[in-house]
Amino acid sequence: MSDIKVAVIGAGQVGGTCAQRILERRLADVALIDIAEGLARGKALDLSQAAATEGYDLKIEGGSDYSLIKGSEAVIVTAGLTRKPGMTREDLLSQNAKIVKGIIDSIKKYCPEAIIIMVTNPLDIMTYLAYKVSGFEKERVFGMAGVLDSARFRFFIAERLKVPPAEVEAFVLGGHGDSMVPLVGHTKVKGRPIDEFLSDYEIDSLVKRTRDGGAEIVSLLKTGSAFYAPSSAVCEMLESVLKDKNEVLPVSAYLERQYGLEDVYCGVPARLGSDGVEEVVEFDLSADELAALHRSAKQVREGIDYLKKSHLI
Repeated sequence: MSDIKVAVIGAGQVGGTCAQRILERRLADVALIDIAEGLARGKALDLSQAAATEGYDLKIEGGSDYSLIKGSEAVIVTAGLTRKPGMTREDLLSQNAKIVKGIIDSIKKYCPEAIIIMVTNPLDIMTYLAYKVSGFEKERVFGMAGVLDSARFRFFIAERLKVPPAEVEAFVLGGHGDSMVPLVGHTKVKGRPIDEFLSDYEIDSLVKRTRDGGAEIVSLLKTGSAFYAPSSAVCEMLESVLKDKNEVLPVSAYLERQYGLEDVYCGVPARLGSDGVEEVVEFDLSADELAALHRSAKQVREGIDYLKKSHLI
């Protein structure tokens, strides 16, 4: 048993693996929620039984009753639909917005002091929705954005150069996919600039593979998408909050004139501590990087405007 409790909403691959990582990292007790009660209870029971061999003395409960999340210091929201054949981007946006609104209402009811970490896609738009619906301080609502893409970029660089990923420093800002903004000028290997090791062409090829990182995994799995790396990214953020580490990580944070952007969520460097986003850190970006970040934010605004016109915000 722990004095700290964390809720995970959605017991699918990402949510279930998040719960596993939280327990195995000895971070907190866990409440795992899913509309499919048997799924959440089954995974919770399985993880409870794993405690005997893994050695963690923590509690996990699962079910569909949101009262289980009462007292949680942080809530990780992974629930939502994935885009299916014939479904437009607007269809996915509308349906996930309805799901997220219901979840946020339950968070407000049972743990109104909690920090919310959003994972549901489209990430930046859903994080903005959660912020508006919750009425929480902006610092307490943020999303898992660039930690995952940065991890992929670091791995691909490390793989190419045959060095441990821990020796690679990299930040990827903005959104997933084509709108991501890898900060090549801030990328280092063993403390030295990346361009001392790789040509512009080689760097560009690794950036492209990072942009396609999720799609590459989907093409291999056939029936699913990535969940090991996303759950690791979420838990890195969670650990910085619970342990007040004040680590600077790329997260989807609310912007108030930082980087020339306002009233929008976008992937930027942020210092995460016990209060959530303690500070949005402003890196010195090149003109091209700043323009790319603004293009990414424009896509988020288009989604926000769609939800406003649909009266979902």
